[in-house]
Amino acid sequence: MEDGRNSSTGEKKKVMVAIDESDCSIYALEWTLSSLHESIANSELLIFTAQPIADYSYLHASSMGATPPELVKSFQEQQKRAADALLEKAKNVCAKHGVTAQTATEVGDPKDAICEAVEKFKVSMLVLGSHGRGAIKRAFLGSVSNYCIHNAKTPVLVVRKKD
Repeated sequence: MEDGRNSSTGEKKKVMVAIDESDCSIYALEWTLSSLHESIANSELLIFTAQPIADYSYLHASSMGATPPELVKSFQEQQKRAADALLEKAKNVCAKHGVTAQTATEVGDPKDAICEAVEKFKVSMLVLGSHGRGAIKRAFLGSVSNYCIHNAKTPVLVVRKKD
C-alpha cells in the first residue's frame, strides 16, 4: 500500500538492509536511501549484520591444550564491538538521509542469519549488496545474495555497485 502498511496485517512494512564490512553493502544502503526514499518513507528500516561464528581451533592448536575461555571471550567481545561499530556507521549514513533506522545483529553463518532475521523481524523486503564475484569465485566461495534470493521468505533486492 502507499502508506507503507502491509495490506494483509495493517502493520507497517519493514525493509531490512543486510550489511557487512564491504563497500558494496554500504553502497546498497546508500542506494536504498536515495533511490527508494519515497517508497520506504513510511516503512520501518532495519539495518542488520551477522557476526560469523569464529573457528577457534587454531587457538587450541597453537596453545597446545585447551583454548583458554578468557581468550575466546576476548575474541567474541572484539567481534561484537566490530559489529556495533559497523551498525553505528550505517546509522550515521541513514541520519545523513534524514532516516532513523533500527539495528540488529545475530551470530551465525551470514546467509542463514539473514534469512532467519527476515522471518524473526517480519521483513517485507530484503536489500543486499552484491560483491560482484564472477561465476568461478561464486562456485567456490558461495554467494550470500544468491542464497537469500532462493531462501528468504520475502522479496529480495540485490544492489550491484557500478564499476
